[in-house]
Amino acid sequence: MTELMDWDDAYHQDGIFAGQPPWGIGRPQPQIADLVRQGSFRGDVLDAGCGYGDTSLVLAALGLTVVGIDRSAIAIAIAAEEGRRRRLRSATFQSADVTTLTEYDGRFSTIVDSALFHALPVTRRDDYLDSMRRAAAPGASLYILTFSQDAFPEDPGYPIPNVLTRYELAETVSRHWTIDDIRPAFIHAHAPQARSGYKFDLDVDGREKLPAFLLTAHTPR
Repeated sequence: MTELMDWDDAYHQDGIFAGQPPWGIGRPQPQIADLVRQGSFRGDVLDAGCGYGDTSLVLAALGLTVVGIDRSAIAIAIAAEEGRRRRLRSATFQSADVTTLTEYDGRFSTIVDSALFHALPVTRRDDYLDSMRRAAAPGASLYILTFSQDAFPEDPGYPIPNVLTRYELAETVSRHWTIDDIRPAFIHAHAPQARSGYKFDLDVDGREKLPAFLLTAHTPR
């Protein structure tokens, strides 16, 4: 996935995944849900690459003001409709390029990236991290959940994300943010029809647990 893919095609029912995208599990990723339970989200929140808005909607239900941004207009329309259905007025959604945000400078106390970072072209990572830093308030927290290099041991039959080693992740993010921690984690996903025979452990809902990292970082106060 060296270049930006067609994200509307990823979310289209007849698109590249022939149904739901693998990451569309109907709720926040468990690693992100743990952070929510721990009270790690505060102030205004930016959900970068929000997809269907699963994380945004949970945070809004807790009373937080959330802006969810995604390149896919299809995903944003679904997220916005679900927000209206649940009457969650503190969640808003925008279709935009997260690597070039300019209208949110200094706003967000928390920024969450749940399985977006590895989908960015390598050449846009610095633009993205700088864009997130500009959108961050003093002392803001950043959480990135991203695939590790062990998530794709063989060709899965669809565009492979730009996975990283722990060192590569640390080296890239530290150019823009102060890193607090990088720990092993999992991204839970449906196994798409195009997947090969390689299998990972499953969660209680039968979803694969693909190796990942959870990075936490902050900006100076």
